[in-house]
Amino acid sequence: MQITLILQIVVSLILIVLVTLQTKDSSLGAGFGSATQSGFHTKRGPEKMIYLATVVCSIIFLALSFLNIAVWK
Repeated sequence: MQITLILQIVVSLILIVLVTLQTKDSSLGAGFGSATQSGFHTKRGPEKMIYLATVVCSIIFLALSFLNIAVWK
Protein backbone atom coordinates (compact mmCIF):
# COMPACT_ATOMS: atom_id res chain seq x y z
CA MET A 1 0.00 0.00 0.00
CA GLN A 2 2.78 2.46 0.88
CA ILE A 3 4.91 1.37 -2.06
CA THR A 4 2.28 2.47 -4.58
CA LEU A 5 2.12 5.92 -3.01
CA ILE A 6 5.90 6.25 -3.09
CA LEU A 7 5.99 5.08 -6.71
CA GLN A 8 3.30 7.58 -7.64
CA ILE A 9 5.27 10.43 -6.07
CA VAL A 10 8.47 9.39 -7.88
CA VAL A 11 6.67 9.07 -11.22
CA SER A 12 5.00 12.44 -10.73
CA LEU A 13 8.38 14.11 -10.13
CA ILE A 14 9.81 12.45 -13.24
CA LEU A 15 6.75 13.58 -15.19
CA ILE A 16 7.21 17.18 -14.02
CA VAL A 17 10.84 17.13 -15.19
CA LEU A 18 9.94 15.61 -18.56
CA VAL A 19 7.20 18.15 -19.23
CA THR A 20 9.47 21.07 -18.40
CA LEU A 21 12.20 19.70 -20.68
CA GLN A 22 9.95 19.76 -23.73
CA THR A 23 10.51 22.65 -26.11
CA LYS A 24 7.83 25.21 -26.82
CA ASP A 25 7.12 27.11 -30.03
CA SER A 26 6.33 30.22 -28.01
CA SER A 27 9.93 30.77 -26.95
CA LEU A 28 11.91 33.96 -27.39
CA GLY A 29 13.29 32.80 -30.74
CA ALA A 30 9.80 32.42 -32.21
CA GLY A 31 9.17 36.13 -31.73
CA PHE A 32 12.05 37.00 -34.06
CA GLY A 33 11.14 34.39 -36.67
CA SER A 34 12.22 30.79 -36.35
CA ALA A 35 12.75 27.94 -38.79
CA THR A 36 9.35 26.39 -38.01
CA GLN A 37 6.94 29.26 -38.47
CA SER A 38 3.98 27.02 -39.29
CA GLY A 39 4.05 25.52 -35.80
CA PHE A 40 4.19 21.93 -37.02
CA HIS A 41 7.39 19.93 -37.18
CA THR A 42 8.55 16.36 -36.85
CA LYS A 43 10.02 15.32 -33.52
CA ARG A 44 13.48 13.81 -33.95
CA GLY A 45 16.27 12.59 -31.71
CA PRO A 46 16.16 13.61 -28.05
CA GLU A 47 12.93 15.57 -28.52
CA LYS A 48 11.13 12.42 -29.64
CA MET A 49 12.61 10.38 -26.78
CA ILE A 50 11.48 12.97 -24.21
CA TYR A 51 8.01 13.04 -25.79
CA LEU A 52 7.66 9.24 -25.70
CA ALA A 53 9.01 9.07 -22.13
CA THR A 54 6.41 11.68 -21.12
CA VAL A 55 3.62 9.60 -22.64
CA VAL A 56 4.85 6.42 -20.93
CA CYS A 57 5.24 8.15 -17.56
CA SER A 58 1.78 9.67 -17.80
CA ILE A 59 0.26 6.23 -18.49
CA ILE A 60 2.17 4.76 -15.53
CA PHE A 61 1.02 7.65 -13.34
CA LEU A 62 -2.59 7.11 -14.39
CA ALA A 63 -2.36 3.36 -13.67
CA LEU A 64 -0.83 4.02 -10.25
CA SER A 65 -3.59 6.52 -9.48
CA PHE A 66 -6.30 3.98 -10.27
CA LEU A 67 -4.43 1.34 -8.29
CA ASN A 68 -4.23 3.65 -5.27
CA ILE A 69 -7.96 4.37 -5.53
CA ALA A 70 -8.71 0.64 -5.65
CA VAL A 71 -6.44 -0.11 -2.69
CA TRP A 72 -7.77 2.68 -0.47
CA LYS A 73 -11.46 1.73 -0.94
